[in-house]
Amino acid sequence: MSLSYFQKTALILASSALVALASMQSSDAADRIRVHGTVESLDGDTLKIKSPDGKDVTVMMKSGMNVLGVKNASAADIKPGDFVGVGSQPTASGINGAVQVVIFPASMKGTGEGDRPWDVKPNGSMTNATVANAVKDVNGPTLTLAYKGGERKINIPDGTKIVALAPATKDDLKAGAGVSVQGVMSGDNMVAADRVSVGLDGVTPPN
Repeated sequence: MSLSYFQKTALILASSALVALASMQSSDAADRIRVHGTVESLDGDTLKIKSPDGKDVTVMMKSGMNVLGVKNASAADIKPGDFVGVGSQPTASGINGAVQVVIFPASMKGTGEGDRPWDVKPNGSMTNATVANAVKDVNGPTLTLAYKGGERKINIPDGTKIVALAPATKDDLKAGAGVSVQGVMSGDNMVAADRVSVGLDGVTPPN
């Protein structure tokens, strides 16, 4: 049976998200790395990027590997019933403050659901959950995120990085595009990647 464009898109996005989840849960997570930077060139499955500290990094992509796109969004795009991934850290108010928010497409609802430590920020948490409600506040909306076994309230202050996942291909890995790569070191400044996210329309992918 042939798949429609939308079914294929759902499968691509789901596959990318499951790889990301497996990365976080892997027993050899200490050997895994994340690399961020901008694309310098793409030759077949060899992606060369420039990291923020100026280093040249060679990324070896698996043949036929899916690329995940990231586009800009806003707090107004987050509605009750949406499934989101929110990286946050504690604040003096007692309610975690969001650092970044990823809005998942409906086809990915439930992917990686739960609340877990997030090493990008001190005492950080990554919460993949459904928006139960959203209350407007002077400091930005406060979301109640519900997941199996619990819930967490998170405030989204103005200026929080908010993005949505979108379909992408290797053709989007153009010189100058922002990328985020996950994988394992395979040599000096070389990474064997199992996940590559690329920013669309000038977006920088989140950590």
